[in-house]
Amino acid sequence: MSAHECVEQLNYDAPGIERLGIPPYNYWNEGLHGVARAGTATVFPQAIGMAASFDPDLLHSVAEVIATEGRAKYNSSVQLGDRDIYKGLTYWSPNLNIYRDPRWGRGQETYGEDPYLTSRMGVAFIRGLQGEGKYLKLAAAAKHFAVHSGPEAIRHGFDARISLQELYRTYLPAFKAAVKEADVESVMTAYNSLNGVPCSVNAELINHILRQEWGFQGHVVTDAWALEDVYGDHTYASDAQETMVLAIRAGVNLCTGRCSGATADALAAGQLGEEEVREALEPVFRTRVRLGMFADDCPYDSIGIDQCDTEDHRDLSMHMAQETFVLLHNSGILPLDTNAYGSVCVVGPLADSRSALLGNYFGTPTHSTTILQGMESALKGIMPVRYAQGCSLTGNHARSELAHEDEGESEALAMAAASDLVVAVMGMDSSIEGEQGDAGNSMGAGDRGQLGLPGRQEHLLRALLDVGKPVVLLLVGGGGFALHGLEDHANMAAIMQIWYPGGQGGRAVAGVLLGETSPSGKLPITVYRTHAGLPSFQEYELGNRTYRFLDRLPLYPFGYGLTYSQTKVDRPSVVLSGGSRRISVGVPIRNEGDCPVSEVVQIYLAHHESGLSVPNWNLVAFTRVDLSPDEQVVADLEIGPEAFMEFDSQGKMVVDGDFFTLYAGISQPDARSVELLGQAPWPVEVNFATGGVRILKPGPAAVAGKTE
Repeated sequence: MSAHECVEQLNYDAPGIERLGIPPYNYWNEGLHGVARAGTATVFPQAIGMAASFDPDLLHSVAEVIATEGRAKYNSSVQLGDRDIYKGLTYWSPNLNIYRDPRWGRGQETYGEDPYLTSRMGVAFIRGLQGEGKYLKLAAAAKHFAVHSGPEAIRHGFDARISLQELYRTYLPAFKAAVKEADVESVMTAYNSLNGVPCSVNAELINHILRQEWGFQGHVVTDAWALEDVYGDHTYASDAQETMVLAIRAGVNLCTGRCSGATADALAAGQLGEEEVREALEPVFRTRVRLGMFADDCPYDSIGIDQCDTEDHRDLSMHMAQETFVLLHNSGILPLDTNAYGSVCVVGPLADSRSALLGNYFGTPTHSTTILQGMESALKGIMPVRYAQGCSLTGNHARSELAHEDEGESEALAMAAASDLVVAVMGMDSSIEGEQGDAGNSMGAGDRGQLGLPGRQEHLLRALLDVGKPVVLLLVGGGGFALHGLEDHANMAAIMQIWYPGGQGGRAVAGVLLGETSPSGKLPITVYRTHAGLPSFQEYELGNRTYRFLDRLPLYPFGYGLTYSQTKVDRPSVVLSGGSRRISVGVPIRNEGDCPVSEVVQIYLAHHESGLSVPNWNLVAFTRVDLSPDEQVVADLEIGPEAFMEFDSQGKMVVDGDFFTLYAGISQPDARSVELLGQAPWPVEVNFATGGVRILKPGPAAVAGKTE
């Protein structure tokens, strides 16, 4: 290639070079929870919901389907000579950022607040997208590197200040796992600066950590117009020309924006050498080769457009959705006994909403079922299903501003009074939360100002509860909600977080409510009682946020979720592996109820001797087990030596003590989890200095703070 051709190839929208047989290629594509923005595709539950499944194997299957549909679209587009945006094989997913603050609108795109869970889910998703053959099925991109989680409104010029210790123990583990375990093909830089240096020109992040420490061999792409931010919002460089010099020398390979053309000026001025530009391009073309774009033996070339949004793919979406639902409260009303009720009223601004299914970064499902439609279909011929919107999503009027405030409420209350049961569907959609510019709440730029239900929804919910009929509350959205005491109302019969459940969400919800399957999701986030007392949104040290640092009892804890049965964990067995600090744990778990369930066994680790550890504990292992009524199995889990190490002030992993406590159960060992579940995990004391293991009986929980 000539120098001019090399410069042109640095851009995400790369022109073809006919004399070399290189077709044009647009690198921009999205596949967060299904092929996005490219027409018909299976829409799976939003990423945060899939994280609630705690099921990496199922997520891997989801990613395989996304890859199949992505290949199908690429093949058909290429055959028609269409190489436009959203039609390539390089997918800018997954989002491995940590959901550190509940106000962040893009938290829905992540796998939650925990570095270990995010790592396991991220690795599974990347492996599913990329496949394991000679050629990559798709090329995944881990984003946004690094330390990126709002606020949205100032992300283009924001400087995230963070200690090296927190950088390495919280914000980088999932990216490291993506590189070292999943061989992720691409990494996308973040908009923000990190400790004063914009991430897109941050040589410490890209060249030192990503390439030298972790051995990354793929290509680095900037977020959309992030390089323009370097000299525009960050004012770190004087212009586009200086920015491109900094970016290429920091290790960037591909520019998403219009900044890359200034590289020609840098070459002409002698600020960059032509060989530097060629070296920057090598990983980009290596990706295209790994995708089989220049080969005649790529097996994925035969995947046809008929593989998009098939019935099997929709069934997988429904199955995943049912694993994502987190049952937060159940008085015993669920699963619904259709013989006990003569009619049901479905109420709320999201009850018949398609946007409530999709979240952000979505495709177009061939068939989609709203919550109302799912209930109507499931209960057809069994009982009447009534409906009232009740209120709007955010405003004071359900239908008309000419009416008095809350004009839709009377209809909803009348419908509720005429029914035996109320299913209230409330929360958010992508018009409220999401990415700046996509979400409609311009004041919040996609972020949340408070954690309660938006608009007049809480007012409607309170009125419905006062009608006197049992209320089942379904919460839609990418985060938790403060319910301001309504969770304890006598008529609040059940509460279930359903996230954004995907195109088959209505079918999935109806199936779970009616007991076709038990809910089995666990919270991948902490649900706070209020946003009051949280550190500043702009503070990136964790402080009083996430379960590892929280000094108060939450409304609902990370890792918590009920099923339709009662499972009990018995005394675990523990085996230490010599001097390697590797531990095998066997956790007996029994289903003591009469409903088949899927349960998530979890192990947390507290370090007693180190001043470098988090204040509370870390999730270090988990696994799903399926249990028939009265069945007992032993869940086998492995904990590797890194779990017993800490990060020092320089971000280095060190051995800093020998005495630990493992907690083996179905939740954290915090008092709120124990209160809600009625059982505590088994504490296991491990002393590597003596080789001793002491298994204690579950007793009073370790308390991570005080009740508000």
